[in-house]
Amino acid sequence: MGTATETGKKNGMNPETETKKKGGSQQGSEETPSYLQKFFLDQVKDMYYAEQELLKTMPEMKNAATTEELEDAIEEHMKQTQRHVKRLEKVFKMIGQKPEGKRCEAMDGLIKELKTILRETEENTMTRDAALIIAAQKIEHYEIASYGGLVALAITLGLERAADILDKTLMEEEMTDQMLTDIAEAYINVEAEHEGKYSWDKKLFMV
Repeated sequence: MGTATETGKKNGMNPETETKKKGGSQQGSEETPSYLQKFFLDQVKDMYYAEQELLKTMPEMKNAATTEELEDAIEEHMKQTQRHVKRLEKVFKMIGQKPEGKRCEAMDGLIKELKTILRETEENTMTRDAALIIAAQKIEHYEIASYGGLVALAITLGLERAADILDKTLMEEEMTDQMLTDIAEAYINVEAEHEGKYSWDKKLFMV
């Protein structure tokens, strides 16, 4: 049996319409999307906006990085993010919708926090790199949660091809998160600890 996407193509209708028809809910001759279909579309728009806003911010992140390793990691993820945008555009096309973003307050807040970190950390320090990695991982974790949810919804709605596309992005986000952890733990965090005048008494943190 073909997927919902394939069936929709054969019948000349988008997957949203075909999925709703199977549910048997119609209003006269017009078919309306289900609540879940509307929510799925809303979340795709959310991530389309989020990825584009992240792309605008990444050059600033790259320029602020102290180490070559972190700079290269940000550069690589910038290329990935460009692919993520194109994949979302494919998903829009699959469900018969025009690519459109919806303001993502979560991403706006995360980017605002990142910019605050840049203002509050010294240039050319390991501390800035350590802080940048934490800010970047907060963004990654938001994207991982979002794409994981989208994959699950796409499967529920019978959009197998869309689920596969979204899952590719999910795996890349998870890989980037692990890569950032590896960079931080290799030496950045340790070296950052010794920058400036270290005044905390370690005894205070002993149980």
